[in-house]
Amino acid sequence: MKGLNDKIAVITGGADGIGKATAMRFASEGATVVIWDFNEEKGTQTAAEIVKNGGKAAFMKVNTSVFAEVEQATASVIKEYGRYDILINNAGITRDATLKKMTPDLWQQVIDVNLTGVFNCAKCAAEVMSENAWGRIINASSVVALYGNFGQTNYVATKAGLIGMTKTMAKELGKRGITVNAVAPGFILTEMVKKMPQEVLTSMEEKVPLRRLGQPEEIAAVYAFLASDEAAYINGAVISVDGGITI
Repeated sequence: MKGLNDKIAVITGGADGIGKATAMRFASEGATVVIWDFNEEKGTQTAAEIVKNGGKAAFMKVNTSVFAEVEQATASVIKEYGRYDILINNAGITRDATLKKMTPDLWQQVIDVNLTGVFNCAKCAAEVMSENAWGRIINASSVVALYGNFGQTNYVATKAGLIGMTKTMAKELGKRGITVNAVAPGFILTEMVKKMPQEVLTSMEEKVPLRRLGQPEEIAAVYAFLASDEAAYINGAVISVDGGITI
């Protein structure tokens, strides 16, 4: 399947986890993948792995919370490839604490990356995509945005905020040929999650009607569909990929 053939796709947070799975999937479908991440070692490794497998990929060290860096990175993409078709706003962090224990710094760190970072990337991408009258912007929300989560006031606020941002950007950019959608993953078995105690993983599985955690590749598949021409009439949607946990 080459549903993304010849597309230029920027994937933030693409060094590992869901981002890496997305980079691998997009490359396998013919896209040229540009990974933006702060982890230079893992980002470089992921890009090299894609190239080794016959795909096209590059890595750029970018702190998406800093507008000047995003602006410069966007210009570099245009200079290198001549255009910019797809943005996957996948980068995100957690700094968990209960409201009582959460410091202003913990709050701000998550806001800066998860919310401001998305604004920075989407703003720069939209300006370029508008010139070509075609584009895909896909934001990574979370099921916790829909029902909250203990000890994650900051994280939940950002993921809920992304839903509102997605719908607003979809209304503004649709007339320019750009669709904007969000994906809300549930419990996904990333390398980080695999390190949790087995009893915690079992407890998580029991909450899901399918009785298992999701795989990063299952989120990547939805990203790939939304980025393709087959999803041309989907705009402003929030798609939960959670095994039914929000039912």
